[in-house]
Amino acid sequence: MLRLLLCFVVFTSAVFAAPPVQPGQRILFLGDSITQGSQYVSFIDAGIIADQPGVKYAVLCAGLSSETVSGLSEPGHAGGKFPRPDLHERLDRALAKTKPDLVLACYGMNDGIYMPLSEERFKAFREGMIKLHDRAIAAGAKIIHLTPPVFDPLPIAAKVDDSGEPGKTFRNYNDVLGRYAEWLIEQRKNGWEVIDVHGAMTAALTAERAKDSAFTYAKDGIHPNEAGHQVMAQPVLDAWGIKAKVSSELFKIVHQKTSVLRDAWLSEIGHKRPGVKAGLPVAEATMKAAELDAQARKLLSEK
Repeated sequence: MLRLLLCFVVFTSAVFAAPPVQPGQRILFLGDSITQGSQYVSFIDAGIIADQPGVKYAVLCAGLSSETVSGLSEPGHAGGKFPRPDLHERLDRALAKTKPDLVLACYGMNDGIYMPLSEERFKAFREGMIKLHDRAIAAGAKIIHLTPPVFDPLPIAAKVDDSGEPGKTFRNYNDVLGRYAEWLIEQRKNGWEVIDVHGAMTAALTAERAKDSAFTYAKDGIHPNEAGHQVMAQPVLDAWGIKAKVSSELFKIVHQKTSVLRDAWLSEIGHKRPGVKAGLPVAEATMKAAELDAQARKLLSEK
């Protein structure tokens, strides 16, 4: 059974002065397949509901598998079937259609293309992130950047190597993500709000591996399991001062809500990634999500 309360050192920015959620606020999550998986999004949403059960707001997840903020794609991606989607192909539509007050963006895992650090790729990541930051603000939204999750080569040792050649996964790729995370954290001096997911996951993984040398949050080295998603969510909840406990039952209902809205908004926004199932029309999904949200809040009232 998933442990819903984890104790570990959290690397994050100071608690933000403003309350985390305002009545009627629209919060949009952008990212790659880890965000499309959306469990960390649901943990955050469930934590807010448990902490502020009387506040109504909207959490919209529009993470897209394979996507980058850098616009890069390695040769032969997906067996040569399609290049990685570029966030900027759909960013303006996403902002215009969802009309967010707050954007949380988590990119980086795909942006280094699973190769060693190079200035060309790093520059593309920086420029893409700055463009995302500026477009979100121009659309009237506040934006919080989440540093990339951890890449763990241990469970896929047979599939990683030291060559760094295109099409092969670099064994020390997590060092690349660590540098991307450092750069994002450095942007705090420029007024950016950045929450360090990478640091939190590193601390949690180190603590768990000290007890079990085979422990991992990601069987494929990339996509965290449910416990890993909770580790990702915790720095956000901590930064917002949210201490409420989330039960497994509450998480399950909220994650159903997140998933219904995610599929609907991905279809509504549009994208160039093949193989993504179509969602319900947004109006229908919104009604279904409202029913699930009511269930979640009723669950809390019955406790």
